[in-house]
Amino acid sequence: MRALAGVSFQVEPGEIFGLLGPNGAGKTTLLSILAGLLRPTSGEILFDGQPLSGTSLEQRRAIGIVPQDLALYAELSARENLQFFGSLYGLREPALSQRTATILEAIGLADRANDRVRTFSGGMKRRLNLGAALVHEPRLLLLDEPTVGVDPQSRNHIFEEVRRLNAQGMTIVYTSHYMEEVQALCRRIGIIDHGQLIACDTLAALLATLPGQIHLHVAQIPDALPERLAQLADIQLKTEGEMRFLLECSDVKNTVLRLVGVLNELQVEITALELREPSLEGVFLHLTGKALRD
Repeated sequence: MRALAGVSFQVEPGEIFGLLGPNGAGKTTLLSILAGLLRPTSGEILFDGQPLSGTSLEQRRAIGIVPQDLALYAELSARENLQFFGSLYGLREPALSQRTATILEAIGLADRANDRVRTFSGGMKRRLNLGAALVHEPRLLLLDEPTVGVDPQSRNHIFEEVRRLNAQGMTIVYTSHYMEEVQALCRRIGIIDHGQLIACDTLAALLATLPGQIHLHVAQIPDALPERLAQLADIQLKTEGEMRFLLECSDVKNTVLRLVGVLNELQVEITALELREPSLEGVFLHLTGKALRD
């Protein structure tokens, strides 16, 4: 069984590229290949226009990866963990200590720098896990669900740190179980299912694949109402039961304005009105037919 098959996409320098897929879709395998930790059986990965080699120290120093499973030493302090990982990437004193202090401040753990990691909360460990991938100042950061299982404060801290890093020019590939994170962070998004890339486009283009919905409940239906609703441009009209209509459209706000104009003209009383804009979660479920979590 192949974990990935024919996956091909390009990440532009300085962008945050979102990667979504159900559990077991191949996201972690793909990130491991991008990081040079796994070698693909076929195909090629280009990094800065050059084939990616798992043995190239220069390329490895340019890439940081935050694995889904914590990669920390529980009996070492936060400072010792960062210094250890920094030394693996060739950092030496005094630059190593200076960089460690900068990272501890950035991830909000400067006051716990000398505490052992086993005493940390889950959110603190996640933030340190991120810091370990940043200590060598990579140009490409791979994030494999970096906020899973953390408290809202730590999630927000990681979220804002990702934005800050990207604003400084870092290229980021971001996978997450939280649709709102990807929708807020990423301009372009790829969706993987069964090891294949089934969609890859801008957020706006992906959202445009689904219609918006207007659920309308009225107090009475004049004879002219169904025909007038059907004549509204760019809509699909469906009935949802007695006194209820569903209007599917590409522009919810504009359609509502025209809808209200018709209802006022015919003196129709609205008893309920619900608007549903297309969402990334809706696109995901439409394409994969399943929830993101098991």
